[in-house]
Amino acid sequence: MAETTEFDCGSSPTAATGGIRLVAGPIGNLGDVTLRALALLRDCHAIACEDTRHTRKLLERHEIPHKPLLSLHEHNEDHRITEILARARQGEIIAVLSDAGMPTISDPGFRLVRRCIEEGVPVEVLPGPSAVLTAVAGSGLPTDAFYFGGFLSHKTGKKEKQLERALERVETSIFFESPHRIAKTLGILASRAPERAVCVARELTKRHETWHRGTAQKLFAAFDGKTARGEITLVIAGDKS
Repeated sequence: MAETTEFDCGSSPTAATGGIRLVAGPIGNLGDVTLRALALLRDCHAIACEDTRHTRKLLERHEIPHKPLLSLHEHNEDHRITEILARARQGEIIAVLSDAGMPTISDPGFRLVRRCIEEGVPVEVLPGPSAVLTAVAGSGLPTDAFYFGGFLSHKTGKKEKQLERALERVETSIFFESPHRIAKTLGILASRAPERAVCVARELTKRHETWHRGTAQKLFAAFDGKTARGEITLVIAGDKS
């Protein structure tokens, strides 16, 4: 029987190792958080979070004692990295938490993770809720292969190109979109591929969660002239022609 050999591909953090821990937080329902994430939030030295007010609500909901909160958003990430790295090197465990879902996925944290890897600071990821996976799983569209494009551009020309590529792609495409622009976006899709299957998942896991499934033309008619609210994930079927 062939002999197997273990080898080290990089740092493997343990509970006694300082570093950063990426924590996937609820995307809406505060009950959607893992036991492992709650344990980490109780035991860490500090929490770097996108919105300290949002994080306080999560901690209060789960009766986690006060923790030092460090704001970490797109406007201060470069500045905050230096402080977080210094604390991690001293043996502290810093949890990184975005307002919803996994940090770095259309949220702050990517630059911090890259610097940690470059400088040998341990990084651990605690999996959990994801608007992307929730939306594609419930869309009824193929899930064997998919493309995530983040937030659609607010510039019409660039958005049109993003949507044209989605319509040409054989894989299912997933985007985040503003409720104020979803009707216009569906109008673009309806003008180019009116029969293409589309899903609009709104306010996922929240009290007013809604799912709209159908052709691009049907969904455009449903949203046209109406005011949408809440966070929206758009799923577009791939080209199977």
